Amino acid sequence: MAYSSTNPAGKAVENIINDLPQLIAVAVVDTQSGMTLASHSNSPSLNPETAAAYNTEVVKQKQKAMAALKLQGETIDDILISLTNQLHLINLVDGGKKFIYLAVNARDTNLAIARDVLRQQSELLK
Repeated sequence: MAYSSTNPAGKAVENIINDLPQLIAVAVVDTQSGMTLASHSNSPSLNPETAAAYNTEVVKQKQKAMAALKLQGETIDDILISLTNQLHLINLVDGGKKFIYLAVNARDTNLAIARDVLRQQSELLK
């Protein structure tokens, strides 16, 4: 799936591409179903829909862990997965109903800027 800038998910993806043109992949995902609402990849080897489906399970398991640990008053803002050469950032939106998945090159991307870009775009999805 690509994206259409006529809906909020597509507009968020378009804005993220503009702010982080060196990104590897980005997707906006429905957490309950794992369905990709909009996506884009600059790499033929990284399918954002596949990544979104697997990362949906990461989000759900972290939500279950927080419930089991009875972490009242805490919410997940984002989840960072650091690989050798890549950063994968999952930013939860709308109380965890959706998330933005972003993969970037660790050497070319400032993590603080990437987080800020995702937080700004998450406002479009609420």
